[in-house]
Amino acid sequence: MTGPTLRQAESVRPCSCPVPLPCECSYTALLRARTRSAVRRAAHAEPLLRNAHLLAASSILAAGLGAVYWMFATRWYDAEAVGRSYAALSAVALLAAVGQLDLGAVLVRFVPAAGRHTRRLVLRCYAASTACSVVAAGGFLLLVPWLAPELRFLREPLLACAFGVATAGYALFVLQDAALTGLRRAGWVLGENVIFALVKAGALALCAVFAVGTGILVSWAAALVVAISVTTVVLFRRAVPAHERRDRGDAEMPTRMVRFAAADYVATLASLAPFTVVSLMILDQLGPELNAYYALTWMVSYPCYLAASSMANSLIVEAVHAPERLAEHGRRLMRHILLLMAGPVLLVTVAAPWILKIFGPGYAEHGTTVLRLMLITALPNVVLTIAVGAAKARRALRWMIGLEITFAALSITLAALLLPRLGLTGIGVAWLLAVCALALPLLLAMPRWLPVHPRRPA
Repeated sequence: MTGPTLRQAESVRPCSCPVPLPCECSYTALLRARTRSAVRRAAHAEPLLRNAHLLAASSILAAGLGAVYWMFATRWYDAEAVGRSYAALSAVALLAAVGQLDLGAVLVRFVPAAGRHTRRLVLRCYAASTACSVVAAGGFLLLVPWLAPELRFLREPLLACAFGVATAGYALFVLQDAALTGLRRAGWVLGENVIFALVKAGALALCAVFAVGTGILVSWAAALVVAISVTTVVLFRRAVPAHERRDRGDAEMPTRMVRFAAADYVATLASLAPFTVVSLMILDQLGPELNAYYALTWMVSYPCYLAASSMANSLIVEAVHAPERLAEHGRRLMRHILLLMAGPVLLVTVAAPWILKIFGPGYAEHGTTVLRLMLITALPNVVLTIAVGAAKARRALRWMIGLEITFAALSITLAALLLPRLGLTGIGVAWLLAVCALALPLLLAMPRWLPVHPRRPA
């Protein structure tokens, strides 16, 4: 696209100057027109980084607001209640992933090319995810006395309902983010996460005022209901119709989604296993109080992992539009994430004890070392994240599953070995060793998993 001509500049702002052209007025109009054109081009250029930045901002802001939420939670509830609630919410996340059938990845991968079939694709994913999540939550509650005896309190009628709502709601919450990402509406992802965080904090305050003992879980369920309701209106009244109107009539309902979903489902469960299994492992061996300390260190370090994962979704979306640029985009995004993360990681690593003291002296005493290890681990983890994103874009399904299962097996095994000997510090050492064991070979083999001339994804 070229800039405006002199004649176009005159039409932008008619010149009344009596001096024959070219005159100062016409050059001023030309400059202004060119500036507006450059701004428009910048606004629409590089959707890879623009959407990646919005997704990262959404993740970081949500995590920051989440940290404030947990700061209030530690003030209003004792460490034992916080530890049990965190374990329950870890179970919600795992069961939502089970019930979601990893359809979020399907939406990120297939919505960009769905055209007029977008609404039907999203609604089908909604229905399947809701039904399966409720079933998964019910099955967990039936088996909770044997799977996690510390969470038996969830079987009380009111809490059981809240647990089911939270599980189904969290699955839909993730699906909505995925659909908006696939539609290149990353700004709405940011809005949804802000709504969720603010409502969650407000509901927690109300629960504290009325002395609701399980206010942490109840506040999450209430926030999910509000955030999902607002985002559903935005998604189906604005984002999806606009996307369908851009269909030129040649779009077909995406095919081979089941195979992709099944493979990514296995990979996602493998990626979630270390988070949930390690939390339950600490709860069983060290008790709810130390699990609360671990939970807060994970909350502080998690934005680095989440931001990288969110930005990788932009790589998947752009690979659908321009598969020939996958290698260029992948390498560029990896460098970009590492540069963005290096400063914050260093800053938080140095300030770790003072940050954790905000939550209480016990959190700083027991969590400083493991927090520093988790933050350092986030840097080599970028390589693993980009490798998984590139595999999804290329539909290299075996490679994707292999990476996630290998990391899960390494991290859980090392955690089981080091936790009895080093306590919470052993968890940080386990994560660092597991990630480095994968990141270094991936860097050496980058031309193989990030090829310069990939085949066009179907």
